[in-house]
Amino acid sequence: MATSNKNLSAYDKNKIKSGADLMIGIVVSEWNDDITSNLCKGAVQTLLENNVAEANIKIQKVPGAFELPLGAQFLLKNQQLDGIIAIGAVIQGETKHFDFVCQGATDGIMRVMLDFNTPISFCVLTDNTKEQSVARSGGKHGNKGIEAAVSLLQMITAHKSLS
Repeated sequence: MATSNKNLSAYDKNKIKSGADLMIGIVVSEWNDDITSNLCKGAVQTLLENNVAEANIKIQKVPGAFELPLGAQFLLKNQQLDGIIAIGAVIQGETKHFDFVCQGATDGIMRVMLDFNTPISFCVLTDNTKEQSVARSGGKHGNKGIEAAVSLLQMITAHKSLS
């Protein structure tokens, strides 16, 4: 979680197991693409730095954050994946639409994760302003895509250790 004026995307690479044998999916919203593309770049770079082969990273674009759960489900039904990163950005507007999209994306991603017993890292920014999203997609608060990739690698390790 970002704290005022802190970049929390740094992590100890020695605490992450190599992803050399992993297959990873990324489902990314095209809405607010200037934000989500930076989050995706951060996630991909982190996966590559942790030995996930580029050919083993499957990216599926969807129109918006509300479609992320179904995009994740499509990936899991059609690919042999160890985990998924769900990337989106929902910025508060003047109506309740924000609340419905955020709740639907959150509940849907959780449901897919539990139904498929597969880790899904939640990288959906839910900010009040575009400036807040910029700060969390490569700005002063780091890149939440990096954090999501690290979280996913840790959850895959946990899942495999218990299987």
